[in-house]
Amino acid sequence: MVEDLPAWTGLAPVLLLATTALVIFGLDTIKRGPINRLLLVATATLGTVAAFLSATWFLLVGVGDPAERGVITLFQDTLVVDQMGLFFTVIITAVTAMVLIASYDYLGDHSHRGEFYSLVLLAATGMATMAIANSLVTIFIALELASLPSYVLVGFLKHNRGSIEGSLKYFLIGALSSAIMIYGISLVYGVTGSLQLDAIAAEISASGEHTSLLGLGLLMIVGGVAFKITAVPFHFWAPDAYTGAPAMISGFLSSASKAAGFVIGFRIFIEAFPLEVMFDLGLNWVIVFQVLAIATMTLGNLAAATQTEVKRMLAYSSIGHAGYALIGLAALTNTGAYNELVLGASMMHLLIYGFMNTGVFLFIALAEYWELGRKYSDFNGLARRAPIAAVAMTILLFNLAGLPIGAGFLTKYVLFAGAVSAGFWWLAAIGAFNSVISLYYYSRVVKAMWIEPPSSGAGAFESKPLGLYAMLLLATIVTVVALPAFGPIAEFAFGAAEILLG
Repeated sequence: MVEDLPAWTGLAPVLLLATTALVIFGLDTIKRGPINRLLLVATATLGTVAAFLSATWFLLVGVGDPAERGVITLFQDTLVVDQMGLFFTVIITAVTAMVLIASYDYLGDHSHRGEFYSLVLLAATGMATMAIANSLVTIFIALELASLPSYVLVGFLKHNRGSIEGSLKYFLIGALSSAIMIYGISLVYGVTGSLQLDAIAAEISASGEHTSLLGLGLLMIVGGVAFKITAVPFHFWAPDAYTGAPAMISGFLSSASKAAGFVIGFRIFIEAFPLEVMFDLGLNWVIVFQVLAIATMTLGNLAAATQTEVKRMLAYSSIGHAGYALIGLAALTNTGAYNELVLGASMMHLLIYGFMNTGVFLFIALAEYWELGRKYSDFNGLARRAPIAAVAMTILLFNLAGLPIGAGFLTKYVLFAGAVSAGFWWLAAIGAFNSVISLYYYSRVVKAMWIEPPSSGAGAFESKPLGLYAMLLLATIVTVVALPAFGPIAEFAFGAAEILLG
């Protein structure tokens, strides 16, 4: 328990997000006529930034670290505010704040702005709760809180057929995966008699044997987590959903939502199904994640290389990056050697990826704002008309590919090095091969912007949406500045991994 803080303060980030969502909903409901969009954005951003600062402050003062101010537990340990939960809350709130600010220009005079901001904040509330959930039922409820607003946000462009189609596919596959996951949870509960993660682990260890129901339940829970992180074969919804949704929502889902999916994956499988115990019982779930990692990174990158639309290419690219991050679970060993390195590297990659990926989708939002189109040729000569945006996009794309011009290179390097150290050199080799493939399709965008002649007009665009530009530049700056600041980031990530691994 934290010595000088009431336990409920550990929920400050979640409470701030939820309260802000309700405040915006109230403003939008009570006020007659259109509400001032600056007031909506300011309110939403203020609440989200406050949640970000509270999570960051907790991390800096040592909350969540048993060696310092301790781990906060609430509601009979169903919620646990530890260093990993706070680390991922920082990612989620940072991405949410960028999306909210960028939406000021993108939404323009849209008639449903209040609902948009409320839905984004409610989804972020669910994701932040996922980061600290310590019970299978709490995890499931938080996952649904994050998913239900996301379905609506994907279909927010109600007069766009692609948006509605993507939302419907997302909802149908999401409903199926939720049913699979809750059934898996029920099987685990039937075998162990508990829903709390540490109690499940204790029961499995004490029994010294497993049943086929436990193995089936474990696989079903893997399916639910795989859907949330867009791992193959639960990725089918992602390309259509990301392509049809407003570009900012595509960035929100492929960054914040993916991070939330990974944090519950880390917590469930490391805490509830400890590898050393499961290995002795013949339920080595690492093999499942190795298959998922290889299939996800390979299919994602190969599919991205064949796309003719930039936004759809980025959707498949985000699937490929889920495969890289899965190395954090796929390269764990029952001996514990290098587990901290592998898991911490995956957390670092998800942090930097949150800024890189959100940034490139904000660039796509900028292109949609300018009505450029979606094909590679529509970006021809863009560097001559919008050089600042083109420079930012180039930096972000090369970081996603893993070139040494920002922190994107170091996170991949540490992740692959961790896999090699743990004895899974072939995972690192496949990841490196896929990174080479990604350089090809990212370079197509760079080539179109900088080398190809403009398709129309050579002057700079007259309209300069301040919010979109500011957040695009912020994402770029953080990605680059994180390179010299890599030490503190690594310290928090490895510390969170060490605490989780126990």
